[in-house]
Amino acid sequence: MSEQPRQPRRKPAPAGAGGKQAKPYRRPQKDPVRMLAFEVLRAVDERDAYANLVLPPLLKKARQDEKFEARDAALATELVYGTLRRQGTYDAVIKACIDRPLREVDPPVLDVLSLGAHQLLGTRIPTHAAVSASVELARVVLGDGRAKFVNAVLRKIAAHDLDGWLERVAPPYEDDAEEHLAVYHSHPTWVVSALWDALGGGRAGIEDLLEADNERPEVTLVARPGRSTPEELLEAVGEESALPGRWSPYAVRMAEGGEPGALEAVRDGRAGVQDEGSQLVAMALAAVPIEGRDERWLDGCAGPGGKAALLAALAAQRGAFLLASEKQPHRARLVERSLAGNPGPYQVIAADGTRPAWLPDSFDRVLMDVPCSGLGALRRRPEARWRRRPEDLEGFSPLQRGLLREALSAVRVGGVVGYATCSPHLAETRVVVEDVLKGRGAGHSPVSAELIDARPFMQGVPALGDGPDVQLWPHLHGTDAMYLALLRRTA
Repeated sequence: MSEQPRQPRRKPAPAGAGGKQAKPYRRPQKDPVRMLAFEVLRAVDERDAYANLVLPPLLKKARQDEKFEARDAALATELVYGTLRRQGTYDAVIKACIDRPLREVDPPVLDVLSLGAHQLLGTRIPTHAAVSASVELARVVLGDGRAKFVNAVLRKIAAHDLDGWLERVAPPYEDDAEEHLAVYHSHPTWVVSALWDALGGGRAGIEDLLEADNERPEVTLVARPGRSTPEELLEAVGEESALPGRWSPYAVRMAEGGEPGALEAVRDGRAGVQDEGSQLVAMALAAVPIEGRDERWLDGCAGPGGKAALLAALAAQRGAFLLASEKQPHRARLVERSLAGNPGPYQVIAADGTRPAWLPDSFDRVLMDVPCSGLGALRRRPEARWRRRPEDLEGFSPLQRGLLREALSAVRVGGVVGYATCSPHLAETRVVVEDVLKGRGAGHSPVSAELIDARPFMQGVPALGDGPDVQLWPHLHGTDAMYLALLRRTA
């Protein structure tokens, strides 16, 4: 009988303190869901990326792996957006659990801690699972040493639920109302102040607004008139997953989520994804009666193309021409894609609206949806609240006024201009319109134009205020906080 080769003897693991046998080293296991969420947070932090642009392609790539199911995609989405929306609250909690200033914590460590805090305080994930999964993620992306720090902090966080922590880290409302709301509802204090000024009223209204900013918005579709119908979209999405729009006759809400790009009408460009507030703005401009010619329309800040596509469809029904202008060439290409196949005449150009490529008095209707802080779309881009600063508004101010002045120059006497912005901040809305009309600012003269009451052109929409301009709100209308002022040129 042949002799079997002798098996090598395994060396015993080194003894630990007190002579106890040390546990064998275990490699950390990668959790694809939490790894994906961490990757998105790092992109947001390192590259100033937006989660709604980074997350979808990563999810699409992950779905190609048979082990990444629909529920995994849903959890990854919740971890990303939940963490970003509640970042201010979680920062306050984490700060209370560490012995150093928050700014001295490495950003990747802070991202892991924030993901863990959201699982502990903002989801139904069991405490043990939330802590262990976060520590395992830390081992993979940070190393074993810093994973111990993560473990210690998360165990402190797990000692209380969200309400318990808010009682500990937020100042009393009576002592500092804005700071209290900022911590409770996870908004920078300056944003709370600005929104409260624009909204007016007492505590209940501002709390409803801030809470609405932290809710995940529905995906809203627009059936571009003459090209698609809401009935087609409702049937394509499915009765159980879709609802008609609240205010726009062209809107369909995907109440159960879903992938808009899977719909034939969206792929063909006959329909698109567009917040109902944006639809209302375009519809209102198109609905204002004007005397005489109504043949030439202008969208002076057309990128990325949602309002331009709806305006082009409405213009086509009247035989009118739409010129869509966008300063950035890559965004102009997005506009071209949105308008492709429109049945009426249109043209897309790359041009600066403050240095127009058209002659004065050329258009009958002009829309200027100006660049702004984006404070009206915090539901969709929660990271924007942490990225913006009060001084940013000073940078937008000259551009917004310049664009409105050029819009009023581009429209003929008797024609109408719509000044729109996705921000409720008074410095970007009513103040801009008043300054341009009164000629405030060096070298500027008053403009011969009058405000039109915009409220009748949003029929059926409640709580539009005293007019003549209109401010939409997430908590009152279920839309982004779009602002619209309609102006008629008089001389």
